[in-house]
Amino acid sequence: MNIHSMEKIVIRGGKPLVGEIETSGMKNAALPIIFGCLLVKDRCVIENLPDIDDVDVSLTILEDMGAKVERLDRTTYAIDATNVRGGCSSLALVRKLRASYYLLGAEIGRYGKAYVGSPGGCDFGCRPIDQHIKGFEALGCTVRMDGSYVEAVAHNGLKGTNIFFDLVSVGATMNVMLAAVCAPGVTVIENAAREPHIVDLANFLNTCGGQISGAGTDTIKIKGVDSLHGCTYAIIPDMIEAGTYMIAAAATKGHLKITNVIPRHLESITAKLCEMGVSVVEGDDFVEVFLEKPLTGVNVKTMPYPGFPTDMQPQMAVLMCLASGRSNLHESVFDNRFRYTEELIRMGALIKVDGKRALIEGTPSLRPARVRAVDLRAGAAMVLAGLATEGETEIDNIQLIERGYDDLVGKLRGCGADIRKENAV
Repeated sequence: MNIHSMEKIVIRGGKPLVGEIETSGMKNAALPIIFGCLLVKDRCVIENLPDIDDVDVSLTILEDMGAKVERLDRTTYAIDATNVRGGCSSLALVRKLRASYYLLGAEIGRYGKAYVGSPGGCDFGCRPIDQHIKGFEALGCTVRMDGSYVEAVAHNGLKGTNIFFDLVSVGATMNVMLAAVCAPGVTVIENAAREPHIVDLANFLNTCGGQISGAGTDTIKIKGVDSLHGCTYAIIPDMIEAGTYMIAAAATKGHLKITNVIPRHLESITAKLCEMGVSVVEGDDFVEVFLEKPLTGVNVKTMPYPGFPTDMQPQMAVLMCLASGRSNLHESVFDNRFRYTEELIRMGALIKVDGKRALIEGTPSLRPARVRAVDLRAGAAMVLAGLATEGETEIDNIQLIERGYDDLVGKLRGCGADIRKENAV
């Protein structure tokens, strides 16, 4: 059993957070890049990796497959995948991670075939991988799924092709990049996702000798290369972690300087916070967030980048609960992402969910309660609610939070939060 599963977070809230928080590397860039190391028969040094459970699991999967993984410091690992065997990843580990599906693209790209267990991770209803499969088939693979495994084989080898995605999919865009970087010919992905972590994966592959252009736009062009070589590469800062701390500053009426960020990646979050009455000052690589006037309600619709991120939706809901007036929250990316609202309602929030929309009536304050994390970002939202609420809030199921936040408790404590981990009874 995971050691974290026996722990809970206890917060005595109602204190403004004041100080500085440094953002860690981005989880959603780190995982595809770690699996991307499989494509390289050489040593890659990856810097600025967040110290989180999902990174540990990904590295263990590669180690089990025969990679040499060496920890150089807290955030830097060397990965040598020269002698990795394909098709032998641990089903138990793969099931802990949604991002384990990147093994499919990486194995296809290196061996022309893949055999990987069906991915796990947070449950937001049906999150199919049909666009990934469409991409692999276009590159020349035959794909079969049998209950717990996905198998892909390019019987006549991979070949570059044109792929048009029916809907914007971050995972499918990255998976096709992994599969196609060494495929003979030219692959063009149209209706590609434009998230910063897609740009980061392309930059990593190009640093290893790949020829990918257009990442960050909706058309990505990949000129297949014969092989990739090792490199040293630093992961971009995590915009979702930074956004979570921006909301923590506003929710606690505090004043935080959040460093090691790329302010451009935060624009959709910054714009909504400003609309609610929050002050945001941007520097070159930091943002400062504080509150000088009362919070007011706002309308938010989650969208693929550069729109408002679905991964910031639960945290934003907490701020809406504390704002005067009515807010509308419209989730357009995932089904079933409002399960956490039941936990906020236990704290006195006034929320009505109707399908993919939530209507939130602001209330001057929430009340402490014992709540639980229902998924990673929802767990972060419970922490924000606890920080903003006078009295003692307890949060269970915190292993979900630790999948994606590097030293959350330590960073918040450094800014004056009364927060600790305890054994759950």
